[in-house]
Amino acid sequence: MYFVRKRSKHLRSREAPKVFYNEQVASFCTLINLHHCWNDRPMTQTVPIRFHQIIFTVAILGLCWQGMMAVHELGHVIGAFATGGRVNRVVLHPAAISRTDVSPNPSPTIVVWAGPVAGSLLPLVMLAAFHVAKLSGQGRGLLQFFVGFCLLANGAYIGVGGFDGVGDAGEMLRHGTPMWAMLVFGISACGLGLWLWHQLGSLKHFLTYPETVRRPHAFFTAAALAAVIAAELLLSARS
Repeated sequence: MYFVRKRSKHLRSREAPKVFYNEQVASFCTLINLHHCWNDRPMTQTVPIRFHQIIFTVAILGLCWQGMMAVHELGHVIGAFATGGRVNRVVLHPAAISRTDVSPNPSPTIVVWAGPVAGSLLPLVMLAAFHVAKLSGQGRGLLQFFVGFCLLANGAYIGVGGFDGVGDAGEMLRHGTPMWAMLVFGISACGLGLWLWHQLGSLKHFLTYPETVRRPHAFFTAAALAAVIAAELLLSARS
């Protein structure tokens, strides 16, 4: 019995590496086959798929930019109403940087900070609502991308803009906001935005496999961007 047990242990120790080796070979062969399948596809099939991916990417970035500016200016409007200010004009035009004119403005510091703060927090609240409702799918992924975009845009706008003193950052400095506070906000917002983007997956995978973007999604996002731009051209002044 001792000899049988010892022999069985010896056989298992010799067979285990073979099993592990075979699994490695199978995984490697699968990757090689996928690589050849991708490289062997005709250009007539690859080019239209890549074109749909480009349309989708450009449209999503455009929608995120327009949406970020809208939420940012909404924050200024909320700050103005909360402090007794009067909103004279809100500029949301595709050919101009968004702006909110407030006069009289009894609390300019609160109003100017309300833009980037609300522009970062309101999208986060929307994402938290999706999480609480346990909603998933592509809609949640797109919303998470938008939230990360808003955090990065507002964080960079305040954190980097303080060195040039332009836009809201210049107003903050003129009304006594210390530079370190702007840097803390910028670094925190950008860090959280990058973390949210990282949770979405690999950018390399998205670029390598353009077929993940379907043609209806590409044209729908492009149509949505066109509708937003048309609405801004009709409803908002350029300056």
